Amino acid sequence: MSQIKVLIVEDEPNTRTGLAELIAGWGYRTDTARDGAEGLEKAIAWDPAILVTDLKMPRMDGLELIERLRENRTEATIIVISAQGSIESAVDAMRLGAYDFIQKPIDATRLKTILTNAGRQRATERELEVTRRTLRNSGVLGELVGSSPAMQQTFAMIENIAPSNVSVLITGESGTGKELVARALHQLSPRAGKPFVAVNCAAIPETLIESEIFGHEKGAFTGAVERRVGCFELAEEGTLLLDEIGEMPIATQAKLLRVLEDRKLRRLGSKSESPIDVRVLAATNKDPQTAVADGHLRSDLFYRLNVFNIHMPPLRDHKEDIAAIVDSMIESKNAKHGRNVTGVSPAMLDRLVRYDWPGNVRELRNTIERAVILSSGGELGVNLLPPGFGSNGAPEAGAQPGHAGHDAATPHEDDRPVVLPVGTTVEEAERRLILRTLESTGGNKTRAAEVLRISLKTLHNKLKEYSHACAGVAGEEPQP
Repeated sequence: MSQIKVLIVEDEPNTRTGLAELIAGWGYRTDTARDGAEGLEKAIAWDPAILVTDLKMPRMDGLELIERLRENRTEATIIVISAQGSIESAVDAMRLGAYDFIQKPIDATRLKTILTNAGRQRATERELEVTRRTLRNSGVLGELVGSSPAMQQTFAMIENIAPSNVSVLITGESGTGKELVARALHQLSPRAGKPFVAVNCAAIPETLIESEIFGHEKGAFTGAVERRVGCFELAEEGTLLLDEIGEMPIATQAKLLRVLEDRKLRRLGSKSESPIDVRVLAATNKDPQTAVADGHLRSDLFYRLNVFNIHMPPLRDHKEDIAAIVDSMIESKNAKHGRNVTGVSPAMLDRLVRYDWPGNVRELRNTIERAVILSSGGELGVNLLPPGFGSNGAPEAGAQPGHAGHDAATPHEDDRPVVLPVGTTVEEAERRLILRTLESTGGNKTRAAEVLRISLKTLHNKLKEYSHACAGVAGEEPQP
């Protein structure tokens, strides 16, 4: 740390001197400036790794200083000091490129943590730049794939804001890859070696969500038989993704906002608070402005989380990326399932591109994984698509009715009637109906049970009764 230079820009003499002595005591090289104008001159001449600046100062305030530093391409990592009640100005500073902010009165422990993380960011900046350049050229960012303008714009934003400590609100339809964006932000940050914890707020019962997020002490409530560490503590020094933030109860949102502002955590049932160092990301598949207007999302929490917004486009808006996404998925699913699929046939790719993908990338992933599992290797043909797939698309180019070759489309099995000759027993009629329904759902027993309006347990019992007859429908793998 003796090589890390820190410039303190503060107009109040006692605070300026006290900060310089405190930070120097931690092993950093320090210098000071009494306002933004002097801070700009010293930053250009001295080239500090980290710049700690107040917001309200004479001659040049903190926001103008940040803008001027960026105009001069100064690479210092900026930490903002904000007075109580000036949270909006601190958020504006982070939009301009500040790494983090700390409120007065300054918590020394938190300041030391921020400086440590900022130092890590500086140390990894060159490595990250090499990584970014490689990713830009290859159209891959973490698990995200795409060379379309929409995806490249998303990649550029992730690259720009990943190294900071800023909160990000990730929006987009279900299945577009919001969690993959969060993971990319984590992987390209100085926190990459620390935990990444994702929690789905919609999947946790309202009575348990506070315990899951904040943790609880033994005896905090009925059933709390032991102390529990929450998601914030699990993500210490790392990144926490709060997925479907609009589904979080309003009372819990208020407690979350306090944790984000104070950077201190109190478990349920505890009388003491402990400092936390966690970068918080949030995601929602709803329009956040509408959620605020409808009272499902607190406006103050929205503004605190929405320092930056990354919107993931639906797959139908960047279909030119489908071929590259499919290649990446095949490579992943080959490794997962021990297959040797080499790619997709032109006819299958055409079907994939012409489909609108209401389930987005998640639906595409499930479709490809199903095809890989059913394949014995080589190219994937359209015969491996689920029955009835792409019914909104045109017929296959070049496909001839009645010729079921390697790339022939399978008929829509769910459109065919169940023909029962006179004399068919009730048991046989039931068997044929169950098997035909299971066939139409691609072997999905849960969906078949829903269509038949029977319980999943009943369906399993029926299938056991005539498992031999059912083998060709749900048990055998068709050959490509």
